[in-house]
Amino acid sequence: MKLKIQIEYIIAIGTVLLFSLGSCERFVDVEVPDHRIASTTVFANDETAINAINGIYNQLFNTSFSSGGNRSVTFLAGLSADNFQTTSSTDEIMEFAGNDITIANSFNKDLWSGAYNMIYMLNSILEGIEGSNSMSEDVRDRIEGEAKFVRAFTNFHLAIIYGDIPLLLTTDYRINAVAPRNTSDDVYQQVLTDLEDAIALLETSYPEDERTRPNKFVAMAMLARVYLHLNNWQQAENYSSLVIDENATYEILENHDSVFLANSREGIWQISPVGSGNSFTHTNEGNLFIKTPTTLTPVALSNSFMDSRDVGDERLQHWVGIYTDDTGIYYFPNKYKVQYDASGGDITEYSMVLRLAEQYLIRSEARAKQGNLIGAITDLDVIRKRSGLEPVAETAPNSSEAEVLEMVLEERRSELFAEWGHRWFDLRRTDNTATVLKLKSPNWEATDALYPIPGDERTKNPNLDQNPGY
Repeated sequence: MKLKIQIEYIIAIGTVLLFSLGSCERFVDVEVPDHRIASTTVFANDETAINAINGIYNQLFNTSFSSGGNRSVTFLAGLSADNFQTTSSTDEIMEFAGNDITIANSFNKDLWSGAYNMIYMLNSILEGIEGSNSMSEDVRDRIEGEAKFVRAFTNFHLAIIYGDIPLLLTTDYRINAVAPRNTSDDVYQQVLTDLEDAIALLETSYPEDERTRPNKFVAMAMLARVYLHLNNWQQAENYSSLVIDENATYEILENHDSVFLANSREGIWQISPVGSGNSFTHTNEGNLFIKTPTTLTPVALSNSFMDSRDVGDERLQHWVGIYTDDTGIYYFPNKYKVQYDASGGDITEYSMVLRLAEQYLIRSEARAKQGNLIGAITDLDVIRKRSGLEPVAETAPNSSEAEVLEMVLEERRSELFAEWGHRWFDLRRTDNTATVLKLKSPNWEATDALYPIPGDERTKNPNLDQNPGY
């Protein structure tokens, strides 16, 4: 099975390389493209077109921003918050941890350029299927829906990390190379449009029963996350409810150790390590976070994170690892159990991007913001009970809105740590950055809430202005 997937990967990644033309995650370096031959060949039939979109999912495992490695949203946005403490002396990592990122930071540049390279490839696919007359309608719809979903997902993360960004909807280098920044409001509107299109185009089922390609509910889950960040509480509740109610497909798993397995029923969307294209079967998160006597990891869980956890929380037993040496005791994220595996065997874990627990927490917050405190507490307790904690409905049923919202924020910290920068983005959207982060970064300034536009990108594109404070 894995051999078959890897062959498809080789075909698909070849297609992607035709599009990216050796960009190496730097969209500004892409020469003026000519896709006429590539598009005619790649989108000549359903099979080759499907291979092209499969190449996107393989690239997600390798592209910096989505890889789960040390230049990904998960790691870098995690550093910016208060869940991690650094065990690395690398200056560029320390800049993220100290909320003092320079415009020359190569980790930040790879985050930015990796996301834009992904957008370029997605635009290539969308243009390719639009120009093809030889694909079946159902495959065309599926590929368009998937490409628009991933583009929305990528643009959303660029906007919450950098604020105003260039909104690129074409592969025309003459336009992209000098594109100015669009307002984040315009970017979010495009994100919503792409996700709504994806919902209309995608089926409810997963292709080949693999949760690595989005279906209709994946797009709905992402819409719920976006509306939460936009403070549209009614829509956040509506879309999270649609996903939660799909209990034939999704469920909260009682066993914490089963949550991050490949095609877990709690998983809504995942990224497979098959994108490595070799014998590695582990996730980048497992490889990055798990500490062993023979591996150096750049972070451990912070004292503030560990001290704020309830001693009876079963997540401490299942999702937190302990390492002791002559320098002390270190706690590390252990949601993924495989640190390294080059056996070429079956892949047992996929990187989690969207999962059901987040949807309950989204709905809990949205309900609290709308005054439905009983409903908010009910959703919150679904997650608490799974972790062996006393339900709020019994311990504090008469909590105020402010108290419920504080409990939701803390539960999000306990549940979603070391996943896609949730803590960093939660502190920002709830206006808690200064209060929390001044404790670890005494020189914190409000402008540190956005990352700088990489200096190299501004040199190549004179129309890119810089974020304040940089």
